[in-house]
Amino acid sequence: MDPEKSITVTRTIDAGAAEIFEVLSLPENHVAVDGSGFVRSVDHGDRITGTGQRFRMNMAGDHMGGEYQTDNHVTGYDDGKLLAWQTAPAGTEPKGWQWVWELEPHGPASTQVRLTYDWSNVTDPELLRKISFPLVTEEQLEDSLSNLAAAVS
Repeated sequence: MDPEKSITVTRTIDAGAAEIFEVLSLPENHVAVDGSGFVRSVDHGDRITGTGQRFRMNMAGDHMGGEYQTDNHVTGYDDGKLLAWQTAPAGTEPKGWQWVWELEPHGPASTQVRLTYDWSNVTDPELLRKISFPLVTEEQLEDSLSNLAAAVS
């Protein structure tokens, strides 16, 4: 990941990694966890159990002219430790940005959670003209970690 084209935030949360992973691996929970304000609801998404899965989210944001949907392609999965997906406008292939959640247990009731928003592989000139990356700020990512902490408290 290119540090100039990614943002990573880290927080220790007072919950076990399995409990945190349980929340993150169910797409319907992303509405409560999202700190950007873009995620509205899950359109389709079973619990994430491995790479290759897809889940669709209902979103809203001025950068896309209002309401829209995304397909999220799961690219990284390690039970209790890692979830990663690449996001794309619904019905299209990923355009080069991804979300990565990494969990590192610090005992049975404490976990270091690292969230990375990475747009280093976005190369489509039309997309880069339309969207000014990063769409999500470091503060919004921190809010996502706070929301996650609240969801497991």
